[in-house]
Amino acid sequence: MPSVQDQYRHKLQSATEALRQVRDGDFIVVPTGVAEPPTLLGALSEQRRSFRDVKVAQILPVRKFGYFDPETVEHVRHVAFFYGGASRAGGKEGWVDFIPSYFSEMPGLIARGLIPSDVVFTMASPMDEHGYFSLSLGADYTMAAVARARAVVLEVNPNVPFAFGACQVHISQVAAVVESSEPVTEVGLPKIGPVQQAIGKYVADMIDDGSTLQIGYGGIPDAVVMQLTAKQDLGIHTEMIGDGILTLIEAGAVTNRRKNHLPGKSVATFALGSKKLYQFMHRNPGLEMHPVDFTNDPYLAGQNDKLMAINATLQIDLLGQCGSESLGPVPYSGTGGQVDFVRAANRSRGGKAFIVLPSTAKDDSISRIVPVLSPGTHVTTGKNDINYVVSEFGVAQLRGKSAKQRTQEMIAIAHPDFRAELREAARKLNYA
Repeated sequence: MPSVQDQYRHKLQSATEALRQVRDGDFIVVPTGVAEPPTLLGALSEQRRSFRDVKVAQILPVRKFGYFDPETVEHVRHVAFFYGGASRAGGKEGWVDFIPSYFSEMPGLIARGLIPSDVVFTMASPMDEHGYFSLSLGADYTMAAVARARAVVLEVNPNVPFAFGACQVHISQVAAVVESSEPVTEVGLPKIGPVQQAIGKYVADMIDDGSTLQIGYGGIPDAVVMQLTAKQDLGIHTEMIGDGILTLIEAGAVTNRRKNHLPGKSVATFALGSKKLYQFMHRNPGLEMHPVDFTNDPYLAGQNDKLMAINATLQIDLLGQCGSESLGPVPYSGTGGQVDFVRAANRSRGGKAFIVLPSTAKDDSISRIVPVLSPGTHVTTGKNDINYVVSEFGVAQLRGKSAKQRTQEMIAIAHPDFRAELREAARKLNYA
């Protein structure tokens, strides 16, 4: 049998040659965010008119490749698992389609063939001496897609860390290898203003030493993180590892000693951050990257005592229904892992699930706390799952509360300029 080095050399190709693995009608799976392979997707963009009915599916693309083009969707079309800046306009205009699902269930949908996986394009670390690559930047649903795909094509880049966990692929599973060396895309921390700071303080004050954290992306979750650096023995069990979590680790606030599930390890399914973060991940025995049906499984994550889940929403009604992924019927992001971790925190002994949002939008002209969600809004977290809701005006605890009690709690954390009209609307809904 050829050595792993011989297999590598035999499979090493140019990006143009690697595109021969793609057939008309194929469904190409690409991992989350910065794990997308720019050389491969750039080549596909250049050659897109030579294909017919090829779909490229991904959560949160960070680059707007050439195939994000309404004029060529009959050749190559993007399919969104979650909208980002590159795909949002296409979703609004209808030439980008989307597949809604809970993040935790995506590997199962792929394994059952409900979401296709003909070809996988992904970034990967350099191969180790045993023939393994690490899909460290996005294990997510990609590992399940690798198991189903006809062809796995890796873009191997020395800037991709080799992380531990269930995120390795062997050279024998690979159809083609393409090499690149450009830096991995860096995503900085969001802007944190006084509103985010105020919300962050409310949440941080409710997080005890020894808690395990799931932190979503955004200004408010990161404002929480920045106020936790003096805590002790925190743990990490999250879907995304970013620079905010790295700050906590460097401050000594994270030890993972008091976790019940995988103690001693920070656990995530994808990375989104800086070069410093990616270097921190490389062969770090204190970090494991796992598929999302492991990290986001509410039963597994909920085995950690004091699991704190912190996620943002766009709009919330008086009963606690969260519209976190659309503006009315217009798609904005996606379901992601919000519901997964709300349910995990609800299962956790001493756990708390926080939904955070500024009380207003558009320079205080619109209340984000509304009597009922805007028509067509995609409901993300439902009224039966909601726990804590936090705005800059305080904390509402809704779990176990009646409709009337929830209404009182929600109006109390609404912007003062909108409380009177919310009370009037509540009376008409018989919530008052």
